[in-house]
Amino acid sequence: MKKKLIQHTKAHFEKVFQESPEHIFLSPGRINIIGEHIDYNDGFVMPAAINKYLCFAISKNTDTTVTLIAQDLNEAYKFDLNDNLKPVDKMWVNYILGVLHQLKSKELSTGCNIVFSSTIPMGAGLSSSAALECGVAYAMNKLFDLGLTKKDIALIGQQSEHTFVGVNCGIMDQFASVFGKKNKVIKLDCNSLEYEYYNADFKKYSLLLLDSNVKHTHLTSGYNDRRQEVEEGLKIIKLHFPEVKTFRDCNEKMVTDLKEQLGDTIFKRCLFVVKEIQRVQDAAMALKISDFKKLGALMTETHQGLSKDYEVSCAEIDFLVDAVQQEKSVLGARMMGGGFGGCSINLVEKGIENELIDKITIAYRNQFGIELKAYKVKIAKGTTFIKNN
Repeated sequence: MKKKLIQHTKAHFEKVFQESPEHIFLSPGRINIIGEHIDYNDGFVMPAAINKYLCFAISKNTDTTVTLIAQDLNEAYKFDLNDNLKPVDKMWVNYILGVLHQLKSKELSTGCNIVFSSTIPMGAGLSSSAALECGVAYAMNKLFDLGLTKKDIALIGQQSEHTFVGVNCGIMDQFASVFGKKNKVIKLDCNSLEYEYYNADFKKYSLLLLDSNVKHTHLTSGYNDRRQEVEEGLKIIKLHFPEVKTFRDCNEKMVTDLKEQLGDTIFKRCLFVVKEIQRVQDAAMALKISDFKKLGALMTETHQGLSKDYEVSCAEIDFLVDAVQQEKSVLGARMMGGGFGGCSINLVEKGIENELIDKITIAYRNQFGIELKAYKVKIAKGTTFIKNN
């Protein structure tokens, strides 16, 4: 699949520009084993890069023009680096403009031609946006010898999303896309950006994503609302517990004691955050001793919190998670990503994937009239330079 994507992207570059690209890069999507909506709450997350990619075919220009070709969308955008870069009405362009806007201060003075294509499903919560941002930043760093570290690249991707896209995202998606390693998950401290790799040898189990094929329109507004709610909650907690600096300094009792002051909605949001920070710690211990039943149980607990307390799930995803709970071959399942649609991530016994997919597909179609998509994923390497032409 990877080779086919590279050939596909390279051939389109040759067709458009009548020459071979100078360089090829791959930037992966990501999953998150556990630790959802915690990256912007100074907590811990446990993401990994996966074998679904954005491929970039790139050549330098002799002037300052940049031509972007989104092959899958059959769309193009051209601009001059000397222009005052600002958001435009094509959302996919903004992810790239936000990156290049920052790199102009790094003496990025020569333009380029870029064709990109993807095997990352759009709208499935696998962070195609982070792959796009980090892939472009990584490629520019390589092409123009900008001296950026992997951490710099991740932060540039995050800042692009804040400033040019309007989503106040945490650092997890970009970090996973850049720092991913084959067969490793990353326990990332979203406060200090310290990280630790854990072996992701699930032995007789595998990871299966069930794509609801829906993405409700209130993702962005709902995401930003949650950020405001937890920020307000933390302010209240700090007033009563001066020793608290971030949510990781909190415990359940602190939050429960302040239920009346917090109010019902903010109380539920804060309770989820505190519990989820602890669940990531517990999941790391489970991985260390290969206790996959414990890991699966923690994943399911996370979903209940996301659905009932953080309220970022939806009927379709709740159905997919509930439907697999009756299957002995499934250790755990939960919503993954920002919410309001996208995928569920399932820890399942190897060999039963196709049977499970068929069964849930029928049930899901009968319930919602929507065709389910399923992705068997493997944990892969982060953003990387593939080859010169």
